[in-house]
Amino acid sequence: MITAIDTNVLLDVMLPDVTHVEESAKLLRRAYDEGGLLISHIVYAELVPQFKTKQALTDVLSKLGVETSPTDEEVAFTAGTKWKAYREAGGTRQRIITDFIIGAHALLRADRFLTRDRGFYRTYFPELPRLENVKDP
Repeated sequence: MITAIDTNVLLDVMLPDVTHVEESAKLLRRAYDEGGLLISHIVYAELVPQFKTKQALTDVLSKLGVETSPTDEEVAFTAGTKWKAYREAGGTRQRIITDFIIGAHALLRADRFLTRDRGFYRTYFPELPRLENVKDP
């Protein structure tokens, strides 16, 4: 079972976030034990500011057992379709296209998704199975 991981869950563990570190670490371990961990290049880019070097980020992801997966045209098209529906429904620019790319990547490249931002993904990616139990912020 491949689990796509959202940036917020990884930052909970990497920084760590005292409010969410325990639950996020527990679910990351569970996802790892049940299969593979995957992030999109968008999530990778969002993690970069927390590290002094590319090697430092590579080392942490390797230690956690996280692999990266590129965004391709299929992911981009799915994200664009969801973004269009969001905007046509009156969605504001509060949500940016990268959120939709992360969701589309998880939908097309993984079996489930681990995020704390469940309300957004439940609304715009209802068909995306989620690994639950992370408390909402």
